[in-house]
Order: sequence, then C-alpha cells, then structure tokens
Amino acid sequence: MAGQLKEVRNRIKSVQSTQQITKAMKMVSAAKLRRAQDAITQMRPYAQKLQEMLSNIVSSIEGGTTLALAEERAVEKVLLIVITSDRGLCGGYNANIVKLTKSTVAEKYSSQFNKGNVTVWNIGKKGWESLNKAGYNTNERFKDIYLNLNFEAVQEAAQTAMRAFEQKEFDAVEIIYSEFKNAATQAFVAEQFLPIPKVAPKPGSKKADFIFEPAKEVLIAELMPKILNTQLFKAVLDGNASEHGARMTAMDKASENANELLKSLKISYNRARQAAITTELTEIVSGAAALQG
Repeated sequence: MAGQLKEVRNRIKSVQSTQQITKAMKMVSAAKLRRAQDAITQMRPYAQKLQEMLSNIVSSIEGGTTLALAEERAVEKVLLIVITSDRGLCGGYNANIVKLTKSTVAEKYSSQFNKGNVTVWNIGKKGWESLNKAGYNTNERFKDIYLNLNFEAVQEAAQTAMRAFEQKEFDAVEIIYSEFKNAATQAFVAEQFLPIPKVAPKPGSKKADFIFEPAKEVLIAELMPKILNTQLFKAVLDGNASEHGARMTAMDKASENANELLKSLKISYNRARQAAITTELTEIVSGAAALQG
C-alpha cells in the first residue's frame, strides 16, 4: 500500500512539473503571437492589393509584350515552397501542412513526381525533416529562415525561385503554407506563385485599362519581382503567426488536460490513503482484541 501511495505521489509531481512547462510555453507563445499577428495584420492588405494589381496587369496585357514570369507552359518540372515551423509542440500545424503537400503532389503532380521532377524547398525545419524522410526531393537551403526572420532573407528565396522559373528549371511554382485567421484557426492553402496567375474577368465587367509611365516593359520588369517578393514574405509571416497561435492553443489544451489528470490522481491518492488508514486501524483493533482475549 505504501508503494502504491508513493507511485501516485510521484505521478502527481510529474504532472505538476509538466503543467508548469505547458503554462510557461503558452505565455511565451501568446507574447510572440501578439507581435506576429500585428506584423501579418499590417502586411496582408498591402500584399493582397499588390497581388490583385499584378494579376490585373497580367490579364490586361495582350500580344506584343512578353512576360517571362507569367509565361504559361507545359508543366514538366514543379517547385513547391513549403512553409512550416522550426519547432514542434504546436498541435497538428506541421502535420497538416505536410499532409497538404502530399495531397497536392498526388492530385496535381503525380506524373511529375514519378519522374522525379517535383522539388521541395523548405522554409522551416519540421517540414524538411518530414518530407525528406518520406522520400521527397527536398532542398534545405532556406529552411533556417526563421532563425533570423527578415524581408531580405525571404526576398533571396523569392528571387532564386524567379530566376529558376525564367531559366526554365521549373514550369510551375506553388507556395504551401498556413494562412492565419486567429489563434485557434488556420487555413492551409496551396497558392500559385509562378507563372503569375491571371484574373478571370467577371461577367459584364470592363477590361482594366492601364496607362503606363514609364514604358510598359520597364515598369513591369521593375514591378513584378517586388510584388512577388512581398507575396512570399506575406506567406512566411502568415506561417509564423499560425505557428505561435497553434502552439498557444495546444499548450492551453495541454494545461487543461493536466488539470483533469491531477484531479483524477488526487482522488486516487486520497482513496489509497483512506484505504491504508482503514487497514492500519483494522490491524490495531484486531491486535487490541487479541490482547484482551
């Protein structure tokens, strides 16, 4: 009986220690989430408007102007830029992105994958570890961006992808990431990066009419890379906020589960202790009765 009480006491101490860790991690993630949420909230309207403008320009241009980054060709070689986190303990965040990556390959690029023509660039270590282990053709060049997250590092990844597309190393580039909604909700999306998608005209709508100053070619050549850099940076900021939101939610749930487990263990401990006391009293009474007899 004494051994059972000791075992329950040890389990209670272990759960209490774990709960302290989960509560601390929740507080750290909440603080990081506030900063990450502010960054993506300020960035998103700007990035979305730029992307909309770029798609409209591409859609409005007719023959006579060749746009290398908007060139649509037969898809033989594919690049997927997969954005995950560097650390775990954030619920199903990383697993869901890896799952979306695999389903995207299976549904859209299965023939290219079978030929070995699907390449994955990872931003974040967890995605690289999972996909590399699963046998995907991964590249770890940009996986440590989160160690020092800034626009310049993301811009390098975007420009490298653009150069590779222009040189026809890839025929299609997609970004797979988690779009931040709130601390408890993320939307996992696969978004076309290159070629630049065109906007389908709405029924009855007029075609956009742009006046270009300076020359159309000069302006577009300067504008396109800047907007694409912003698009990838926005996806990385979305992923960063999603990670901290998912971790905060996961640690909050873990703390609640620890509370429930502690209640159960304390009940078990009290029952075992009462049983031990009852046994001791029974032995004392029996001993006293035997002496009197």
